[in-house]
Amino acid sequence: QVQLVESGGGSVQAGGSLLLSCATSTDVNSFTSMGWFRQAPGKKREGVAAISSHGRTLYGDSVQGRFTISRDNTKNTLHLQMNGLMPEDTAMYYCAADSAPGVSSLVASWYEYWGRGTQVTVSS
Repeated sequence: QVQLVESGGGSVQAGGSLLLSCATSTDVNSFTSMGWFRQAPGKKREGVAAISSHGRTLYGDSVQGRFTISRDNTKNTLHLQMNGLMPEDTAMYYCAADSAPGVSSLVASWYEYWGRGTQVTVSS
């Protein structure tokens, strides 16, 4: 059974940084795509960043240039480096993964496996 466990969330002031991590129970090389999503209260789940097994990355428009997604194949871990955080980045952040053939995606329905989330709160 695939398990994804996020960590690294917390409270920071605007302009600060956080590094989110997602530990997987299986070899990350088995996933064709991994991604980070976020959901704020009363809002739809939003694709933040995704990375394919070949290292191709996708970013949401609101985080482009501020966030960086990466995967550590030796440690079976996905990371999201978040810099220049803004109050509108406040949300629960979720790690997702999928093994189906295809390119990486920022669409939530693409992903089969999900973590339980880690909260990020940015104060002004």
